Amino acid sequence: MKINGAELVVEAFGPEDGPAMIVHHGAPGLGSRNEPKRSFGPFSDRMRVIVFDARGSGESSDDEPFTHEQWVADVDAIREHFGYEKIVMAGGSYGGFIALEYAIAHPDRVSALVLRDTAADTSHDYLAVERARNTDRSVIPEWVIERIGTGRFESNEQLREYWRAILPLYDHQHDPAKDEAKLAATRFHYRTHNAAFGQNMPRYDLKPKLPSITCPTLVTVGRHDWRTPVAASQVIADLIPHGELVVFEKSGHSPQLEEPELFQQVVRDFLGRAGVLR
Repeated sequence: MKINGAELVVEAFGPEDGPAMIVHHGAPGLGSRNEPKRSFGPFSDRMRVIVFDARGSGESSDDEPFTHEQWVADVDAIREHFGYEKIVMAGGSYGGFIALEYAIAHPDRVSALVLRDTAADTSHDYLAVERARNTDRSVIPEWVIERIGTGRFESNEQLREYWRAILPLYDHQHDPAKDEAKLAATRFHYRTHNAAFGQNMPRYDLKPKLPSITCPTLVTVGRHDWRTPVAASQVIADLIPHGELVVFEKSGHSPQLEEPELFQQVVRDFLGRAGVLR
């Protein structure tokens, strides 16, 4: 689809007359629609689930700018294209940043908000550096540790080696074979990653705006998340008036993949209470 001057790869599943959910993937320049497709695809039994590769990620085009404002505008253009007045907005990790930004910018267009392993600011980032340096899963090179959350990459090849080095940190139960599969499936866009973490994140702080989010909000997080700890999710749940926090005890950064059945049930129960699913 041509969206705001960029070519975006978009997929939609489920009944067109069902409530709509747009899911934003994380990891700009590394992520893609594959994870939200796998995680939220099961909801297409009753909902219209829309996933896409954001500009500068996956199979979509590398048309700048790679800003939160642009990514939010792209979400709204996708909503408008499909003709939905309101959506459930969902996002994990960096996709959670965009989901929050969307709910703040377009409160009248969000019926419910589903967040996963995300944050409202960068105040907990130092913990990720500490965990990377002290992990017993592998020896992570110092050059990799120094680049966590910085956006200082010189090529796709360097970003690939960085990604290979930190993948062991993500899951609660480490599986090297899964890491290799993730690495092989990743398309790298280092300029997008640099813009996200080198330009956007230094000024990212949504805490003052979170009380303006009035829709029901589910905040989920893995107990053992190395990148965005439980404390970061607790801040969000505390500041959003109708926010609720669910911690997945056997997960790292991806409870939607590590405890999929429980995650799906938690989200379905929440959407039922929010009046989205009846």
